[in-house]
Amino acid sequence: MISILTRRLIQLALEEDIGPGDITSLYVVPESLEGEAVILSKGEGVLAGCHVAEYVYREIDPRVRFLPEKRDGDRIAPDQIIARLIGPVRSILMGERICLNFLQRLSGIATLTSKFVEAVKGLDVKIADTRKTTPGWRELEKYAVRVGGGFNHRFGLYDSILIKDNHIAAAGSITAAVKAAREKASHTTKIEVEVEKLEDIEEALRAGVDIIMLDNMPIEMIRRAVRIIDGRAIVEVSGGITLENVREVAETGVDVISIGALTHSAPPIDMSMELLR
Repeated sequence: MISILTRRLIQLALEEDIGPGDITSLYVVPESLEGEAVILSKGEGVLAGCHVAEYVYREIDPRVRFLPEKRDGDRIAPDQIIARLIGPVRSILMGERICLNFLQRLSGIATLTSKFVEAVKGLDVKIADTRKTTPGWRELEKYAVRVGGGFNHRFGLYDSILIKDNHIAAAGSITAAVKAAREKASHTTKIEVEVEKLEDIEEALRAGVDIIMLDNMPIEMIRRAVRIIDGRAIVEVSGGITLENVREVAETGVDVISIGALTHSAPPIDMSMELLR
């Protein structure tokens, strides 16, 4: 299922790359030529974005048949066939780069997420993303995080209350910020507060927050914070999380580890397209 936002993104990608037409294919490839191509993985990881690639070709030319041989969430290895495309060669070549860009980027995010999830395997903690996404790509990048086994934090400023340092500064205190939010928010809306110091935790708890985010705290401070909170709020930790330290952070007893790198720093999985006939 392709959402309106993703359709817009694909349309922009088509306009950006193809514009009024692929002049190389128009000049070189006969209009009547039919053929078959394969999308090949040149790296290894977790596949994501097949439905997007298929929709790209549906928009370019519905006569092109997109036949996946792998599904989102599958592990892929070098030289494996991800999908076959059968139809007008001009149209197949026209969509090559756009199709690969989506698959490579989203598979890279799913792959990096899966590595973090694997690193904390066996512990009762969730790996989550952030809003540090590529403008316009957020819906798809957060989808890729889920494919990799992670969880989504809020999608935007509209669907969750997260009171950060600047909000606290503007309101005057944690207590004042939470009180103002509680008076206006629905009873079903959770309130999260970001804290940077241990002294702020008790004030946040007295204010009745649902989630406390420990921001850029060293590991020993995280341990102390978890003991102070003692199950009275969901504990999220963010900032400075790497594959090397994520398990140690998870072992402190936090509930959620949010990682901006899942979307802003995931290397793409290299792929190629080859025309067979």
